[in-house]
Amino acid sequence: MFDALLKVLTGDTDEQLPETDARLALAALLVRLARTDGQYDSSESSRIDVILARRYGLTDTAAASLRGEAEVLEAEAPDTVRFTRSIKDHTAHEHRDTVIEDIWELALADGARSDDEDSLIRLVAPLLGINDRDSALARQRVIDRLNG
Repeated sequence: MFDALLKVLTGDTDEQLPETDARLALAALLVRLARTDGQYDSSESSRIDVILARRYGLTDTAAASLRGEAEVLEAEAPDTVRFTRSIKDHTAHEHRDTVIEDIWELALADGARSDDEDSLIRLVAPLLGINDRDSALARQRVIDRLNG
């Protein structure tokens, strides 16, 4: 399964990912975001686990396992576009705002926004079909939730 997923993400096939692999693509995108600033620590990996568990109804162990697979995949996958394509293919447009909220949650969880994280989110949002305004609204919802 992992080899097939890697083939899809590296462009070696025209197949679409099954929904379970789309989960892995989102997890890998979150890992990529966390690694963007060069400081991927346990607080970020824990936050990814929380996001994955909430989004997919996973146990803590299953979320950590998914994140572990995503860490390997993220290191081997050549670009971010393929992750977003898989997410977009398996998430209805009206639900993609929650995906961008999850991405913002990870970026804002440490209380500091980095230029690298902002840059990656500015790349990812339109690839998911989310405009700047809706991304900003998602960011504000996350800020309100984190501060509330």
